[in-house]
Amino acid sequence: MQGPLRNQIRTVKNEVSELRTAVQREREQLRQAALYALSDRQLKTLAAADPDPEAVSAYLRVLDAAARRAGRTCPSGELPVDAIAQELTIRSRSKLYTMFPDEGEFRRELYPKQLEFFLAGRDHREVAFIAGNRCGKSEAGAYQTTLHLTGRYPDWWVGRRFDKPVNVWVASDTNQTTRDILQAKLLGRMVSGTGDLGQMTGPGTGMIPAGAIRRTRRKSSLPGAIEVAEIRHVSGGTSILTFKSYEQGREAFQGTAQDLIVFDEEPPLHVYLEALTRTMATGSFLGGLMLLLFTPLNGWSEVVKLFLNAEANDTANRVCVRAGWDDVPHLSAGEKESMLAAYPGHQRDARSKGDPQLGSGAIYPFAVSDIAVKPFPIPAHWPRIYGLDPGWNRTAALCLALDSQTDTLYAYAEHYVARCEPCENAPAILAWGDWIPGVIDPAANSSSQENGHCLMNLYKESGLKVLPAVNAVEAGLFAVSELFVSNRLKVFDHLVNFWQEFRLYRRDEKGRVVKENDHLMDCLRYAATSRVHMKTAPVKNRPLDREPVTSERGWMA
Repeated sequence: MQGPLRNQIRTVKNEVSELRTAVQREREQLRQAALYALSDRQLKTLAAADPDPEAVSAYLRVLDAAARRAGRTCPSGELPVDAIAQELTIRSRSKLYTMFPDEGEFRRELYPKQLEFFLAGRDHREVAFIAGNRCGKSEAGAYQTTLHLTGRYPDWWVGRRFDKPVNVWVASDTNQTTRDILQAKLLGRMVSGTGDLGQMTGPGTGMIPAGAIRRTRRKSSLPGAIEVAEIRHVSGGTSILTFKSYEQGREAFQGTAQDLIVFDEEPPLHVYLEALTRTMATGSFLGGLMLLLFTPLNGWSEVVKLFLNAEANDTANRVCVRAGWDDVPHLSAGEKESMLAAYPGHQRDARSKGDPQLGSGAIYPFAVSDIAVKPFPIPAHWPRIYGLDPGWNRTAALCLALDSQTDTLYAYAEHYVARCEPCENAPAILAWGDWIPGVIDPAANSSSQENGHCLMNLYKESGLKVLPAVNAVEAGLFAVSELFVSNRLKVFDHLVNFWQEFRLYRRDEKGRVVKENDHLMDCLRYAATSRVHMKTAPVKNRPLDREPVTSERGWMA
């Protein structure tokens, strides 16, 4: 055989070998893409000695879909046992798959606030998680962000789902904090001075699994910072993750529509509103999703106002989830005590409970722990009264009882509803005791704009025994403050709406009472300054079991 012919044959054999290798590699990639799209439960079922037919069918469906996306013939449906085992091993080492487990010391059910945060995104566009330090808000944000980027939703997931690759912005206050916190939580830390994927200290040591990170592009202005990352989605497409910071200004948040925007730390209002605009044209009925995660150290800021205004949130597509140290199991009593001691007094409520710090603006600058008490049965002989603040947007009532021996008032029950008529509110208030008198906002003595009827009369016709309250605001505030100072006014700790208003009740920079979310605060003032009208429960006459025995000689017989 001539030399040139032998060379040609050798070349053809090499090409055939390379083609076979390429085809085999492509099939392995298709199988890997299919496994990537399966849930943990499906993978574990496939790894069993007798795989569940439903899981096998799911694998074959995603394998066929992966082949069609690549324009290739679907490979054999034989289960890749080794690849399944390898994928399970990789997942067991990934932080994403260790979060919110079904069982264990930090099982999912012990984090109700995080679950509430996840659920809120299903039906709302704007979701804020305002919480104390170390409550796990940033971890919850990174976890949800990763699910949307990758499409790897666990079976228990209750929040919003995207069925396609997404465009995501994540941002913090500065480029450096974005790199050191957000980037590290999502991608893993980078070696200083480079942004190359190969120079990460551990790609996949963040929330996003290593195999899901296709490529990254570094930010030239800051060593070790990433500007854009391409993330593999289970659909076979690619999600785009972009890192930003507030110091870049409002203009940096102009541009294309985004499916998800995550702010870790409170943003300036102008940045927030510009970013919100980017979520309004994403092809979804709800639009894109905005997530905010922060501890309210800036006090009653414009952004905090947006989310803690209950009346506005009733109509806006916006919701706030709040959490404190007592809502998470990973902080021990010793840790909480030592951390609280380390913080300045004016920051303790913000850092431990997620309550905006009001400082000198607080009308009642008293620690909740000094006022709140555990609920207990109110003795039948204690006199009672309630304050009532009626309105269409919000009707509130607060019931007080008096311990005459200690001269201490106890606020023990609340009513707090929106858009209800007097005939609908009255039964709930009467349930406290139809004999209990009430004092109502004196404005209710005038005719309503809707029908010309006096609100007070409507409540009286519904069975309530109400009188006009004294509405001397400053005198009433002083009287309530004196009761707090002298430990003669306590509030049951389960009155959620009362405590929300109490923490935010404040004066503005001109010293005027801020008339927002203060319905129960007005009720407290009305009732606490109307003790003269308090009444005790009527004593019911008990019938005698038998007729009294008498004699002809009378009662002395």
